Amino acid sequence: MPFYIVGVGSNIDAERHIQQAFEQLKQIDDQINSATLLRTKPVGFTEQADFINTAFSFTCNLNSADLKAHLKSIENQLGRVRTKNKNGPRTIDLDIVKIDNEIVDEDYYQYDFVKKSVDELAAKHNIR
Repeated sequence: MPFYIVGVGSNIDAERHIQQAFEQLKQIDDQINSATLLRTKPVGFTEQADFINTAFSFTCNLNSADLKAHLKSIENQLGRVRTKNKNGPRTIDLDIVKIDNEIVDEDYYQYDFVKKSVDELAAKHNIR
């Protein structure tokens, strides 16, 4: 089964939406883990509330395309509104960052908070 690490971010009622996303993903793997919650300043579009970022790690039978569709479904259920502004406010953002030992999202290299959360969970599971 693939091992996934998913980057998580929210700046609209962040703790509640992050917890709700965690609970939904717990239905896939009840051994899901969460990295430390990090408060971060918005990037790009700065006229908005600070974000809370973290990452979740879990295993599941879904391939990456099916998991990505499932993550988008969770975002939609939690009220995510997609606008032209990619860096705008959001209830929840869920992105696959790592599959097994492979980084699959460039945000890992671009944003320290993504790298920090992903590396925290990778170390917990003894993966590179």
